[in-house]
Amino acid sequence: MDSTVPEVAYDFPPFLRIYKDGRIERLRGTDIVPCRLDPETKVLSKDAVYSPELNLSSRLYRPHSTSPDKKLPVLVYYHGGGFCIETPFNSRYHGHLNSLVAATEVIAISVDYRLAPREPSSDCI
Repeated sequence: MDSTVPEVAYDFPPFLRIYKDGRIERLRGTDIVPCRLDPETKVLSKDAVYSPELNLSSRLYRPHSTSPDKKLPVLVYYHGGGFCIETPFNSRYHGHLNSLVAATEVIAISVDYRLAPREPSSDCI
């Protein structure tokens, strides 16, 4: 066997692949959509870092049409993926939250979190 090709320890298609060297390849939900004013729903999104040590942030969504002084309910949203795959910044969750915020006039916070399994080299805090 060619030593330059990493050897797979565990394969869980279509979700993730774990290599014997400890590297983890996530196969779904890795596309990242930039935050912006959505032209279709008029929802404004912005990213906010909450844990620089772990490189974790949240995406905030707010209806663009509301006054900045108007009080709105807050929805905290945890994306799916079984705590192993995907990101709150991928197109699926971003589009869903744009539609939800536009229809309900809430402020939504989509929380990023550390995924399991972790790379063996990452620090635990």
